Amino acid sequence: MADAARDNLPLPDYDHLPIGGLESRIRSLGADEVEELLAYERSHADRVPATEVLSTRLEQLRSGAEPSSGDPGAVRPEQQEARTGSPVSPATSPQPFSPPPHGAPDQRGKPKGDRT
Repeated sequence: MADAARDNLPLPDYDHLPIGGLESRIRSLGADEVEELLAYERSHADRVPATEVLSTRLEQLRSGAEPSSGDPGAVRPEQQEARTGSPVSPATSPQPFSPPPHGAPDQRGKPKGDRT
């Protein structure tokens, strides 16, 4: 079931946008558009980090901040999958470490109760 409010959001992929990319993606929006996203967020998922980012940006805009181009390199949902996995490869892995055995090779172990 499609949500009509979601279809008309200033950021069409808002529902799939990771919180990390939200701050730079909303930089290009005006106060009315940020307000619209904030109202949508509060009536749907109501994620605290998202409402905080949106509220902060709305306050900035109301205090005279101007919309800017934002960060076009911000993480988009389709890019998020490409970032999964470990950046470690055999070329960047350290050599395996084997700790030395307990005691010295020429030193025999003593039973626990023997203190002589």
